[in-house]
Amino acid sequence: MFRNWEARSPGKYKAMASDDSSVHPIIRPPVRDVLLTAAVVLVFTSLLLIAAGAPPLDAYYHLFQGSLSSWVKFTHVVKVWIPLTLCACGLLFTFRIGLWNIGVEGQVMMGSVFTTWALRAGSGSPDMGPAFIVFSLAAAALGGAIWAAVAGFLKTKGGGNEIFAGLGLNFVAQGIVLWLIFGPWKQPGVASMSGTETFPAALWLNAPVLLRIPPVALALVVVALVATGLILRSTWIGLDLKAVGRNPGAAFLYGLKPSRLMVLAMLFAGGFAGLAGNLQVTAVYHRLIPAISSNYGYLALLVVMLSNYNIWLVAPVALFFACLNVGSIQLPMMLQLDSSLGGVIQGALVLATLGMHGWRQLKTSEKILNWT
Repeated sequence: MFRNWEARSPGKYKAMASDDSSVHPIIRPPVRDVLLTAAVVLVFTSLLLIAAGAPPLDAYYHLFQGSLSSWVKFTHVVKVWIPLTLCACGLLFTFRIGLWNIGVEGQVMMGSVFTTWALRAGSGSPDMGPAFIVFSLAAAALGGAIWAAVAGFLKTKGGGNEIFAGLGLNFVAQGIVLWLIFGPWKQPGVASMSGTETFPAALWLNAPVLLRIPPVALALVVVALVATGLILRSTWIGLDLKAVGRNPGAAFLYGLKPSRLMVLAMLFAGGFAGLAGNLQVTAVYHRLIPAISSNYGYLALLVVMLSNYNIWLVAPVALFFACLNVGSIQLPMMLQLDSSLGGVIQGALVLATLGMHGWRQLKTSEKILNWT
């Protein structure tokens, strides 16, 4: 790909890929703007808590006390952090090329569906459990990648907007999950909102008693973080994605194929989301349930934006939101608040962050217009 014509035009390609003045729909903001975004999110959340009748400092204390005060609670946090981080790793590929992969939620669901299909095939052979778990991981990555590729082709071949395509595919994926739970894969005798029949323990990703976290899941997320960082920063794939994201027209003139690279970015994102869906089935619920994605896809968008699109900040930011997710269970018990407030806080965080992101883009557009 670029290696042939980069030799013919030394330095120009890398300059194009790294030129921060290029027009790009998702420009990495300066640290100052990221801190401002965090401050606005904090103020917005505090006002929301006050409106709900909760002292903000008490609420924040109970949020983190409910997630970090014991090893058992912390392991629950880690079980949320792992799929959330996997989704965020995948989103970095699509953000790098300038795509809003809103469909990551549906890709998690389809990864769970393909996992369930693979494990159902192994239910009759418990002695082959490890082999079917590996098979389910491959199936999950494939399922998520296929679902993401559909959105990618709708964008590149159909001329559609990837945001609307992703949202539509999310609804379709949710419908498929519900149909399978209440139809072909329903529990013997009666369909139930509790999900499909629980898989035999031989098909679970088990955790040591003291650790309480499957080592395979931990290894998977560490590999995902390292691989994402290396691919985006040190390989031709990352450089090509960045070049197209910065200036698709110039990248095309230099010999790149933006459409193919967009689909490639979606495949990466879908594969990681599919693996997150696999862990939801094999390590957490041990069956397919209607809410199998736990909204991690949408939350991962927020993680990536607050991490400033930096792979090395994704893990700590995802850990913060995992603590928020787990700790919010304490609010109804300790402050007599409605149990849905945790979800409302997360939604408010998303809105505040998107609002600040839009403001940053507006500022960037004004600077570009003034410069031209």
